[in-house]
Amino acid sequence: MPRKGDAKMNENEKIREELLNTVTGLSDEQLNAHPEEGRWSIVQVLDHLYLMERAITKSIADKLQSDERIPAGDKPIELTLNREVKVQAPPYVIPSESFQTLNEVKDKLSDSRKAFLHVVDHAKENDLEQKSFPHLLFKELSLKQWIPFVGLHEKRHLKQIEELKSKL
Repeated sequence: MPRKGDAKMNENEKIREELLNTVTGLSDEQLNAHPEEGRWSIVQVLDHLYLMERAITKSIADKLQSDERIPAGDKPIELTLNREVKVQAPPYVIPSESFQTLNEVKDKLSDSRKAFLHVVDHAKENDLEQKSFPHLLFKELSLKQWIPFVGLHEKRHLKQIEELKSKL
């Protein structure tokens, strides 16, 4: 059975692979370093991506269980890549301050991706199109658009990780 939003999930997988390749070879000390005062470390960015994917997965799953239908028109989610626009992360996706190894954070990202794929694969196309939940900037966002948003959000932070890496 083909995956729902196959092309979008393939894009998400490519971005995730690029993200993991970018941090491969860095020591756990480098990953946990704060090259810029008041900014997240690379491992915190990765932890944020894990928390975000987990939160989006839970919200999609909850909406799929609900009878509520709030259709949402397509939003310009590619604006997510514009890093000039700063968005304050909601408290539930603010990463831990604790030291984490690359393997620990990779395992968490692997788990959150498996859960995300499971929810998306078991969703009805009609539900993905007819159900939504709000995003901080885009307001109501269809479940269908939340799928590529995950990848765009990771791509945005991939640029941030590359900047942090260059300052190590």
